[in-house]
Amino acid sequence: MKISSVIITLNEEFHIERCLKSLIGVVDEVIIVDSGSIDNTQKIAESYSFVKFVKKDWEGYSKTKNYGNELVKFDWILSIDADEALSSELQQSILELKNKKNQELCVYEFNRITNYCGQWIRYAGWYPDKKQRLFPKNYAKWQGDFVHEILVFQIPVRFLKGDLLHYSYQNFIQHKEKTLKYAHLHAQQLSIQGKKFNYFKQYFSSFFVFFKMYFLKLGFLEGKLGWKLCWISAWGAYKKYEILKKLIEKS
Repeated sequence: MKISSVIITLNEEFHIERCLKSLIGVVDEVIIVDSGSIDNTQKIAESYSFVKFVKKDWEGYSKTKNYGNELVKFDWILSIDADEALSSELQQSILELKNKKNQELCVYEFNRITNYCGQWIRYAGWYPDKKQRLFPKNYAKWQGDFVHEILVFQIPVRFLKGDLLHYSYQNFIQHKEKTLKYAHLHAQQLSIQGKKFNYFKQYFSSFFVFFKMYFLKLGFLEGKLGWKLCWISAWGAYKKYEILKKLIEKS
């Protein structure tokens, strides 16, 4: 079993080396599809002999990832983001899988754990964050570009031990900026779907997001960071409907 890894990038000099180091000895090639980086992403990536760096105009998450999938040499694909890395346990699980004589035709999933402002988050609904990322290239593809892409397939799912390490936000400003970006995308999606704005949904959804994450999902166990990440998530829900209201008024 040989594995190709596909990574999409845009100005990922801060993360890409950590990601690539975690893939050494685990995958057999890496395809990086870059959509216009102006930092040192390309220089860092091309310092690794198993990396093929390809430039491609941005067409959305799914189209860009599927384009990368078409360039791979091998039958299995490990899809990983630049701000992610394989834990040692996950590396071992994949290596054990590669050494099996008979490979099952399936999609492999594993848990992802997120590092938020220097702290690994295990509550607030952030863990375990199951991700389906290792799959046979001819039996799965990415769909959906508006907010989040999903892997579509019709074969069984199997679980691998070990965490995918996600290095997300270094500070609260980054979290708020990304949350606002997704609020815009969600609002545009709701607008296209013909959804109507009302104040009850705006306030209730914001309250419920916070209540669910902080209390039901035990976000309070994360201390001050737990409060902050739950509050920003609730703020994002509020902003989503505020943006939807403006989109409706303009149409």
